[in-house]
Amino acid sequence: MPASNGKVGAMPFLDRLQRWADDRPDETAVVVAGEHLSWSGLRDKAAALVPAAPAITVLSEQNSARFAVAFAAAVAGARQCAVLDPAWPQQLQDGITARIARIETGQPDVAEDQGPALPASQGTGLGTELVDGTPGASFLIGLTSGTTSVPKAFTRSRRSWQESFDASIEFFGLTQDDKTLAPGPLAASLNLYALAECLYAGAEFHSLDHFDVGAAHAAISHDGISRLVLVPTMLRLLSERGLAGGVDASGIRSIICAGSKLDARTLEAARRWAPNATIFEYYGASELSFVSGAGLRPGEPAEPGGTGIGKPFPGVDIRILDDRGAELPDGSDGNICVRSGMVSNGYLWGDDGQALRCFDGWYTVGDQGYLSGGTLHMLGRRSDMIITAGTNVYPHEVEMALASVPGVAAAVAAGMADDLRGQRVVAGVVPSHGAVTATQLKSGIDDVLARNKRPLEYFALTELPLTDRGKISRQLLLDWVARNDPRIRRLG
Repeated sequence: MPASNGKVGAMPFLDRLQRWADDRPDETAVVVAGEHLSWSGLRDKAAALVPAAPAITVLSEQNSARFAVAFAAAVAGARQCAVLDPAWPQQLQDGITARIARIETGQPDVAEDQGPALPASQGTGLGTELVDGTPGASFLIGLTSGTTSVPKAFTRSRRSWQESFDASIEFFGLTQDDKTLAPGPLAASLNLYALAECLYAGAEFHSLDHFDVGAAHAAISHDGISRLVLVPTMLRLLSERGLAGGVDASGIRSIICAGSKLDARTLEAARRWAPNATIFEYYGASELSFVSGAGLRPGEPAEPGGTGIGKPFPGVDIRILDDRGAELPDGSDGNICVRSGMVSNGYLWGDDGQALRCFDGWYTVGDQGYLSGGTLHMLGRRSDMIITAGTNVYPHEVEMALASVPGVAAAVAAGMADDLRGQRVVAGVVPSHGAVTATQLKSGIDDVLARNKRPLEYFALTELPLTDRGKISRQLLLDWVARNDPRIRRLG
């Protein structure tokens, strides 16, 4: 891991950028859609923007090399940056911008007066140089995924990202020789973090102007990409089409996946397509940063249908606590709570008292899970839990079990009202090829899922039930069943 240049705790990444620009001025730092920026070019372009940069920059841009320049300038000195998804409706973006403007000038937030106010800018203490601010100062305003309402906003300190960088570089084995491709939108926290992590580590970062399988394959084939950072759906597309098209991914040595645990089909395709890659899965949250993770090395057997998501990240302690803050024994499920220097500062607005809870220094976003032998098992949100005949069943564990059955491309589980049990578990599967039977599904999860957690009814789906934002909707599955939707067929 690179040395810290004697300024431990003072950065998220700008002092490192200065260092790489001095030591390796003409080497490539960032490539987006074929546009290259050298280390010195990135530094000089960002420095030129600093004098005019406001106290808080609202950055809403499509992927480009300019994005990296603007982001670096936006966090210089005492400045802060809020990164908005440019795909959000303009009215939503305008509402967020107006709210940030009120907070920036110290005015009360008339829409929702919650959370600590940011210092009024007045142009003081910002500086005109491309340098990092103080370690404890906030530099990033993070926003949860946008809907028709204003997303929740939280802040993060420079120190929290520096500690995150040190932990992730160690865990994922990032080196200056790596070339990272993050093909998703830079406005998403996964990819924004990957960009800043590479700037911190002195490693070359690549992205696309928009996600495109062909463009990603071209970058892998021609740009020497050794590391992928992406979500499972992108990995499946790249792997399956890469195998079909003969795209050589033997040079990829690490794949970092976030968003959800990899299903068996995606994992198998990725291992065939990139046979020399260690495939990393991890659990984290925007408000918590990294929590736990695991790396599956080439040739290492995978755990079929499991809910395990690895050991605690470097610098992270994990406990499972009940709603009163009492620690639960090994194997008992409850709130996944963490203690680390990577946790965010909390919310500027949108906190309902449940979004980020603290039990005497242990933080949780409400995700449920359990510890077993030091491994964290992720079960999902409590609101998704199915209670059937007194047994708590999380749809995620049922879905992971079904996704490990040969012939299943994807699965979704839900709780249907039942006069006898309260709820009964039902599941829908999208076959990967041909037909799949209820008998195959039942026998396929025999050794993976406890008997009292197994579905009582199975359905074949022509597609997954998704919201208009592309997320799985378990309620929509139940709606399809209730109205005998043509996209669903009961399996005997």
